[in-house]
Amino acid sequence: MQRLTRWLDPKLNKYRLPKTSAKPPKPPKYTPETLADFIDILKRTPQSVLSSADRDRIAAIMSFDDRKVSDLMVPKSEMVFVKTTEILGPLVLDKLYKSGFTNFPVVDSKNKVKGIIHTEALNTLEIKKTDRADKYIDKNFNYLHTFDPLPKVVEEINRTNSYYFLVLDETDALAGFFTIEILLDYLLGK
Repeated sequence: MQRLTRWLDPKLNKYRLPKTSAKPPKPPKYTPETLADFIDILKRTPQSVLSSADRDRIAAIMSFDDRKVSDLMVPKSEMVFVKTTEILGPLVLDKLYKSGFTNFPVVDSKNKVKGIIHTEALNTLEIKKTDRADKYIDKNFNYLHTFDPLPKVVEEINRTNSYYFLVLDETDALAGFFTIEILLDYLLGK
């Protein structure tokens, strides 16, 4: 019987169907050609492979050079200002603390920024109900422009050792503020 099988096998091979593998063929690998293509792949990656937070962090880092200060800053309309002549009584201090900010631009009667008040200065027990804002202002503050790219922001943080910047628009009018916390939140995908 074995002799017959050996003799028949080669002759029957031409009538047998080819063996198929259990695995389907892999699709060809896709290589993104632009940053937008890469970010699109990130968005479509299943949660089991890449969490939303990880996906957001990678996208933020990949688009870091293309982002501008205006994309992340707190706009002027949301800022809380203090007048130089304002008395730092309970109502004003309550307003400042409730804002959630830690720095407040101090403006004169013409709304020109004269300095910044930091909440650290307001936390001292020495504040009297009759103290005016101009007593506690820090006149050393720095500016960024709305059109500055984020890599320039990093350079300015390193150069000035500042964590709070007022942001000016194209006409050098106040447009908002930017902090190192905003930058870190962006990079961490928050």
